[in-house]
Amino acid sequence: MRRVVSFMHISLDGFVTNAKGEMSWINIDQEMFDFAKERTLAADIALYGRVTYELMEAYWPTAADQPNATQHDIEHSAWYKSVSKLVPSRTMKGPVPKNTTIISENLTDEIRKLKKEDGKEIIMFGSPTITQQLMAENLIDDYWLFVNPILLGSGNSFFKPFYQSIYLKLISSQAFPSGVVCLHYETKN
Repeated sequence: MRRVVSFMHISLDGFVTNAKGEMSWINIDQEMFDFAKERTLAADIALYGRVTYELMEAYWPTAADQPNATQHDIEHSAWYKSVSKLVPSRTMKGPVPKNTTIISENLTDEIRKLKKEDGKEIIMFGSPTITQQLMAENLIDDYWLFVNPILLGSGNSFFKPFYQSIYLKLISSQAFPSGVVCLHYETKN
């Protein structure tokens, strides 16, 4: 059975963007890239919201080909090109890139079906709207929250209200030199 895993950078007060929709406040370094690599290798499906997918698709397919490509760029580009990608969208038109499936309706039903299959994890990087939709249906098995040392006060909140409690168990925590703390929670279903 597959697990759905959410990777999200958040502020200490729970926002994923500031009031202007920016994410420039996120701290990321090589140590976090190395840490995240372990999770990507445990996944064979990446689930991206349309906006996140468009950002990823604009960079990762050719990132390894750039003259100043880092080892992380080379490795993540190879993973990105090989992983199956799911993109919930009712507005995407045109040719669909290799290894990409557009889901135009019933996302939660599709995720329920995929969870019953054998395979590796389904991983989400960012995509707060999709994460919140799956969270409301209790379809996320693991939360990897990268808590950044900043209070934004307002912006796009990661924790939108929903109608049920989701109980979590802390599996691990790791502090990075940047001050970011990664908290890994598993749902207690």
